[in-house]
Amino acid sequence: MADFFVQSFRMAMALIFARDKEVLSAVAISLNVAMWSVALGSVLGVPIGMLVALGNFPGKGAVRLVLNSLMAMPTVVIGLLVYAFISRQGPLGSLGLLFTPVAIIIGQSILATPVIGNYVLSTIQGVDELILPTAQTLGASNLRSVWQLAREVRFGLVAAIVAGFGRVISEVGVAMMVGGNIRMYTRTMTTAIALETSKGEFAFGLALGLILICVSLAVNLFLTIAQESRRV
Repeated sequence: MADFFVQSFRMAMALIFARDKEVLSAVAISLNVAMWSVALGSVLGVPIGMLVALGNFPGKGAVRLVLNSLMAMPTVVIGLLVYAFISRQGPLGSLGLLFTPVAIIIGQSILATPVIGNYVLSTIQGVDELILPTAQTLGASNLRSVWQLAREVRFGLVAAIVAGFGRVISEVGVAMMVGGNIRMYTRTMTTAIALETSKGEFAFGLALGLILICVSLAVNLFLTIAQESRRV
């Protein structure tokens, strides 16, 4: 067993350093769809989180319950729902989105939005409640006051976006169901790992797994450096 793992590790490293085109393609597609998904999820999730944290409206508790529930939603369920909408028989079937990178982005943005929204909500609830009233007392408009609050919690917002990225970069259900795992087109790192390992290509899967770990570590290192620079 140890010899098998060592040999597979050596083969995996050889694939990485040789810049195997299949490996590079899966990495590029994963990063591309993940960044677009997080961008869209941030556009939706940040305002939702801030609205729920700062607003006082009927049904606020229900909205929080929905956000929490969506965080735990299995990725295959999200993939199933998106598939139903964009398949040929679905209401958006005429757009031809199924088995394209756009389909993966749609599904993964749905995954990222509640994660980002919940992190933003928790971040804002943890700051001084007097920030908004103080800014308004000094003559700032409501929009300016919210902007000042966002500046105060900017590292928390970055953490929320990083959490959203972590959610989508490692998921496999949505990418498999609506992306179709098409070689050099919609095959991400996670779907390639699942496919190649099932075919007995453990070294190939291990190569992508190592890259996936490095990506996750790099993102978290960026967040740590940003937080440390804030304290200096």
